[in-house]
Amino acid sequence: MTQEAATPAADREDRLSLLIELIGERPGALHTALQPFARHGVGLTHIESRPGVGRFDFYVDCEGRRGDAAVEAVLAELRRTAAGVTVLAGKDVPWFPRQRAELDALAAQVLDGGEALQATHPGFEDAAYRQRRAAIAQLASGYRHGQPLPAVAYEAQEHATWRRVHQRLRTLRTRYACAEYQHAAAALERTCRYAAGVPDSRAVSAFLQARTGFELRPVAGLVAPRYFLNALAFRVFFATQYVRHHSQPFYTPEPDVCHELLGHAPMFADPAFADLSQEIGLASLGAEDADVERLARCYWYSVEFGLVREGGERKAFGAGLLSSIGELEHALGANSAATFGAWQPEVAAARPYPITKYQPHYFVAESLADAKARMRNFCERLPRPFYARYNAATESIWVDRAVRRQ
Repeated sequence: MTQEAATPAADREDRLSLLIELIGERPGALHTALQPFARHGVGLTHIESRPGVGRFDFYVDCEGRRGDAAVEAVLAELRRTAAGVTVLAGKDVPWFPRQRAELDALAAQVLDGGEALQATHPGFEDAAYRQRRAAIAQLASGYRHGQPLPAVAYEAQEHATWRRVHQRLRTLRTRYACAEYQHAAAALERTCRYAAGVPDSRAVSAFLQARTGFELRPVAGLVAPRYFLNALAFRVFFATQYVRHHSQPFYTPEPDVCHELLGHAPMFADPAFADLSQEIGLASLGAEDADVERLARCYWYSVEFGLVREGGERKAFGAGLLSSIGELEHALGANSAATFGAWQPEVAAARPYPITKYQPHYFVAESLADAKARMRNFCERLPRPFYARYNAATESIWVDRAVRRQ
């Protein structure tokens, strides 16, 4: 993605990086060097020291930019009291969204348009199905930030497919799903009329927003891992709206509305799970490709296929499990041939995963709180180019250093 494809205004957020050189180890030298910032009301966001030969270098990030009266006053004082002051260029990082409105650019970067099916797809030879998918995908493509979510007028056959999947999964979830999923799923049943047919995504999104601040955002098809994870930082979940082919209601080779609303939505209503997802999203912002791949694997083995220990038994909290009859039986049935290991993000980050067949290995957390804590610890140890925080009031990402999105 190029910077021109997104809204460049976010890059103009006030942030300045300085290198301050102090000679010797005079007591109070740093305190003296930082006093101008306090005197002129310039906030500090990051300080990092590096000792050199006969001097100390301090890398300081502060609020403001060149030309601001307060910033120029600070620089003038520093040049009189420090051995040297250099205004550093912003750190170059891979492009990432800074404002929620910029998710429009990410949502447009789909790997397929919803109707571009593989020959092995159940609906590949069904022209009417492909046309229907294309129409639903077009609704998602036309959506823009700030608009009401598009309402899909689902057809009778689509509702019938949903009801078959929903009824079968509702039976299995009492046996295999974690308590948090069961509690939220029951609430969604009542609030959004899950049993009647494909629910209104607008009602589901409102339900999640009231519980944890997460929202659904329609997309036309699969989104690249970097952009998909970036959206989680804003507590936004990219969700498809089309329905799997009616000939195989219990199988789908890619995410569909059954996977999104039956698998993911109930868990996004849980605070610990929502926080776990956002942790992964925040860590993906500006990350190098190799680290995005590590985070994508952690996402796969937790948000999609995670298990939790509950009352001495393994229970599912991953959406890939909770929306798949076959995968649930494979992972948790009496004749399961899968292997299991304790949830360790650093191990999951190095383990490739199959996409088109059942998982041979699953990770088990002691609780959702445990899963979140371990993920947060892993993210903090990644070589991140900056610390990021989401401000829900301004719908923007705050970073502690000056960066340039490439």
